[in-house]
Amino acid sequence: MINLSREVNNRGLACPQPVINTKRALEEMGQGTLISIVDNEIARENIIRFAENANCKVQVEDKGGEYYITITKGDESPLSSPVTPAKGETGPMVYLITSNTFGSGSEDLGEILMISFFNSLLEQRAPKSIMLVNSGVRLAVAQSRVLEQINKLVDRGTTVLACGTCLDYYKLKEQLAVGRVTNMLEILDNLTGDTKAVTIG
Repeated sequence: MINLSREVNNRGLACPQPVINTKRALEEMGQGTLISIVDNEIARENIIRFAENANCKVQVEDKGGEYYITITKGDESPLSSPVTPAKGETGPMVYLITSNTFGSGSEDLGEILMISFFNSLLEQRAPKSIMLVNSGVRLAVAQSRVLEQINKLVDRGTTVLACGTCLDYYKLKEQLAVGRVTNMLEILDNLTGDTKAVTIG
């Protein structure tokens, strides 16, 4: 079925939400045109890049600092058909998260980036496991700003493992709200074998 036109309002939204909203809208519609509205240059560039990578045609109109991004989706777009694994694709993804912030530098910015990371992860195939070590265990306690996102991943089949030694060090074992306590041997087992491991911290 062809949707002639659809509009998504992404004004005032922080990265990566404008791209996520645009991606979802394109996946829901058939061939046709989607207008994604953003109010900052970063979101504009991210959406343009995403749409071009999806083989969609893109046009942008600047209306006083608001960008109307017209995306035309056709049969050739990979969003028009289910995603299939590439030939020779590696095994399931596992993430080793070593900090409650993403990257070094500003702690406040690191927290924002970690939220962005988990919001983006929800748009991907759910990983096999997420292993939390050092201050990364703070992400699985009741006060965590990404607890909702982690619970959604668990609902999709992701195993969450929190280092017991680390929980004891930070005196957080009683506050663990998602996942279960693990040890270094199990973490090592998850990092080896047929999995593809990525370290975040």
